[in-house]
Amino acid sequence: MKWKLPDFVRPRVLRERGVLGINARNHRFIQEHNPRHLYPRVDDKLFTKRLAMEAGVTIPPLYGTVEFHHQIRGFHDRMDAHDAFVVKPARGAGGNGVLVIAGRTGGDYLKTNGKPVTRAHLERHLANILSGLHSLGGHLDHVIVEHRVRSAPPLDALSFQGVPDVRVLVFQGYPVMAMLRLSTSLSDGRANLHQGAIGVGLDIATGRAIHATCHNRILTEHPDTGMPFDDIVLPDWPQLLLLAARCYELTGLGYLGVDLVIDAEKGPLVLELNARPGLSIQIACGHGLRPRLQAVEGEAKGIFPKPAEARVTFATDAFAADSP
Repeated sequence: MKWKLPDFVRPRVLRERGVLGINARNHRFIQEHNPRHLYPRVDDKLFTKRLAMEAGVTIPPLYGTVEFHHQIRGFHDRMDAHDAFVVKPARGAGGNGVLVIAGRTGGDYLKTNGKPVTRAHLERHLANILSGLHSLGGHLDHVIVEHRVRSAPPLDALSFQGVPDVRVLVFQGYPVMAMLRLSTSLSDGRANLHQGAIGVGLDIATGRAIHATCHNRILTEHPDTGMPFDDIVLPDWPQLLLLAARCYELTGLGYLGVDLVIDAEKGPLVLELNARPGLSIQIACGHGLRPRLQAVEGEAKGIFPKPAEARVTFATDAFAADSP
């Protein structure tokens, strides 16, 4: 008997549902709209931070950097003023190399799960980052030390240990699709969908949850916290969309993933940018990307870029969950 693809994954059916595949993403959108010479603006997180600070885009405050091995020796003294902080590689990807320090115990540090991190362990981690262990292509890297984001209620109850973040896909400056990423015990407290985090699709117009999946399975509540997804409506939603839209001018990239968080103290912040955002956002939202990208092309074609506020208004009107 000849094996057949199930109907819902047949290429014809996927096209009819407007699902964007990886080849079309790469050739039709990334290559056409993301000039290679602009990639360092998002691939180097330290460069991104400097651009954001110059443009007035809110980001987690930078506490310091480590650029050379000899600077590791004085790291602990420089961090004396901060009980909590995040260490990350400037050119890392997929959350690799990120270490969140939540507090201190004696002369050592504590992770978010309460496990201790000795000074020697942290120094080895810094050295590994500088050596390129976690960087794109294994190239020598720099260390970024920044403010540790803490979620305020009700967001702090949504995720397992980690901080919930929002991925907004921005095309030619228009926010076209968004999801909330929630860490789980399976993902070890990380908001990484490939490691078992949950993707909650959001209504662009309101920030309300419309759909949720984990490893392609539909969920109605968080498996660890029991929190129902139907109750989720993100606060500060217009501000989050506006921040995401402004990253178009910040980077010059036409096809962009913007990761945002809502900090209990500082409010909405841009966490990271991605020039090659994945396609699983379609699964989380239960919608294909292609019709929305085509709608933006029709809206933006031959027109001088509109202000970010006008682009957000178009997106919230055109891509609302109850739109046809």
